Amino acid sequence: MATKKRRIPVYNRTFKARRVIPYMSKNSYTYKDAGVDIDAAAKLVDRIKGHARSTARTGADAELGGFGGLFDLKAAGYEDPLLVAANDGVGTKLKIAIETGRHGTVGIDLVAMCVNDLVVQGAEPLFFLDYLACGTLNSDTAEEVVSGIAEGCRQAGAALIGGETAEMPGMYTRGDYDLAGFSVGAVERGAVLPRGDIEAGDAVLGLASSGPHSNGYSLIRKLIEARGLDLEAPAPFDPAVSLGEALLTPTRIYVRPLLDALRQGDPIKALAHITGGGFVENVPRVLPDALAVRFDLGQVEVPAVFGWLADIGGITQDEMLKTFNCGVGMVAVVPGDAAGNVMRRLADNGENVRRIGEVVERTAGAATMFDGSLALER
Repeated sequence: MATKKRRIPVYNRTFKARRVIPYMSKNSYTYKDAGVDIDAAAKLVDRIKGHARSTARTGADAELGGFGGLFDLKAAGYEDPLLVAANDGVGTKLKIAIETGRHGTVGIDLVAMCVNDLVVQGAEPLFFLDYLACGTLNSDTAEEVVSGIAEGCRQAGAALIGGETAEMPGMYTRGDYDLAGFSVGAVERGAVLPRGDIEAGDAVLGLASSGPHSNGYSLIRKLIEARGLDLEAPAPFDPAVSLGEALLTPTRIYVRPLLDALRQGDPIKALAHITGGGFVENVPRVLPDALAVRFDLGQVEVPAVFGWLADIGGITQDEMLKTFNCGVGMVAVVPGDAAGNVMRRLADNGENVRRIGEVVERTAGAATMFDGSLALER
């Protein structure tokens, strides 16, 4: 994550222009006096170069220090590629990392939220850049975050080729920070998803999530506050770890298993990343207007965290389905007669996958329909 330049906070520019400094006695000021330590940022770049190098791949050497990162599509083996770009953040899950002092996995979340959006279009993630903004730079925290970003990039096969660290006193309180991620992938022109041959009778497969991933945390934090829960206490749904640790379980990255299936010729017609909006908002995005999906909720393996959330919040099934992934982080649409083969390949690559629904004709109403109930009991 290269520090290219330092943002001068608006309040500094305004303050300096007005020269209203009756309480200051110095005649000469430095950027450090304003709360921005350029030397510390430069040292941080040296500390994180090793993390970036660990993500090097064909097409990018993943060295930091320049003004921009380069990627060689020809070296990566593409002939007629389309570029696909995605950006995202981690949301208020960061507040749990900050409150517990555990920063090592939110970088994985950051990468996952971007690269999972790339693979749903059939694209291979090529490279990644991050943006870390804080009030006062804590090099130990920043390095911990970047180590997670590098781990996410290694899982996705993407090179961490650059980024930005912005120290902005007055914008963030001490200890707070925010993250944004940006990733670019490539797909050959004829391999873009979703395909145009989705039809009634196609099978809908669900790839298991690792938990809430990076969505719904404003509601999760609201419930924790309302119930007066301690993030350092054992998690009610997993007493082997603290509540904070359990809620920081990183977002699963589905890139390698799905790319392998696509490259082996498995007939995956569409993929949907289940993020904010759950099944209700995300699955219809890859369907033709004339089609819908009928889900069998009895086939969804629901992690215990969701039953706990539904219980302490009195959250209805409908609300759960449009807020959380409820145990399914990625949905795949495949021909009905090919479902078994695709499931076996994904399972061989470490995915827990189930057949959870079917594409049907859409006669009226919503594009998602639900039979049965989620197993939300604890």
